[in-house]
Amino acid sequence: MNREIKIKSPARINLIGEHIDYNGGYVLPAAIDLNINFHLKTNYTNICNIESIGFGKFSLNLDDLQIESNQWKNYIIGVLYEIKKQNNSIGGFDCKIESNIPAGAGISSSAALECGLAFGLNELFDLNFSKIDLVKICRNAEHNFVGTKCGIMDQFSVIFGKKNKLMFLNCKTLESKLVNAVFEPYSIVLLNTNVSHNLAESEYNSRRNDCNKALNIINSKGFKFNDLCEIPVDILVSFKNKFNMKLYEKVEYVIIENKRTITAAKHIENNDLIQFGKLMYESHNGLREKYKVSCEELDFLVDLFKNNNKVIGSRMMGGGFGGSTINLVNTDYVKSFIDISKKEYYNKFNMDLTSISASTSNGVEVL
Repeated sequence: MNREIKIKSPARINLIGEHIDYNGGYVLPAAIDLNINFHLKTNYTNICNIESIGFGKFSLNLDDLQIESNQWKNYIIGVLYEIKKQNNSIGGFDCKIESNIPAGAGISSSAALECGLAFGLNELFDLNFSKIDLVKICRNAEHNFVGTKCGIMDQFSVIFGKKNKLMFLNCKTLESKLVNAVFEPYSIVLLNTNVSHNLAESEYNSRRNDCNKALNIINSKGFKFNDLCEIPVDILVSFKNKFNMKLYEKVEYVIIENKRTITAAKHIENNDLIQFGKLMYESHNGLREKYKVSCEELDFLVDLFKNNNKVIGSRMMGGGFGGSTINLVNTDYVKSFIDISKKEYYNKFNMDLTSISASTSNGVEVL
């Protein structure tokens, strides 16, 4: 008798701490109420049949898992490969996938896809992986099959998310603390630029390589830091003549953003949203001026309301070079905020803008 299961896997936001997860620092993400839904059923063969509304159908053999030219398929193949490497009890299955998460919006549709599939297969075949095992399986799939050397924040958020909570996550130790997601009288609104620059993925990996290069330079002088976020500012300053300015500014951003995230979490806990919002603006400035992962469209949207006291915080979110801004907007002003944004954005870029009102949700779960 065939077994079947239905799974809901959410997108995620990150309030602050961008590009910090792969540098061993703190982030402040949450799962949100946009989902990929999976309907999985055993088929007692060695074949996996995948059907996705929007991405088509394909089949693969569990004994022949190879990297493909189609990037979307590699998310699926990578998860299967990493599961099979650790537990060969997995068998063939039929899988139907439906999503209301916009791809390329910077809200991690990729992690939702990876984690939903891994979680579902773990349940379907009684593989006995822990949640943290699933996080690492999905992170490794992205590293080894997709080729994006991401940190662990996205997968952790999707697996461990809790409704009405943010996660103050130490990406080095994977220790996390749940923080109440209370934003009244403000709302979280995402503005999706609907642009996805081709350099996003290559530049993401380039930033990670830059961080590793800087860490090696510092450690070559007798230090034993494991991650950039461990490095005190005064030690970085002492290396200023060892780095070119572009590299120095990237490292400076990482160290300051990590401290900014720690401070921001305290402001959230104290319900000091005005100060939290100021740190969001500061974060965007660092991403734009020092880490250089923003783009004209994102900068335009952040700058549009920076002198408007109804929008207390705004920054780009995600890897950069497109995707979305995340904004803290007075709830009574949300409609005006969206209307003005859409009008001004179209006038500037001759492109439509998509707005997303985000609420926190639980992580991956069985429907």
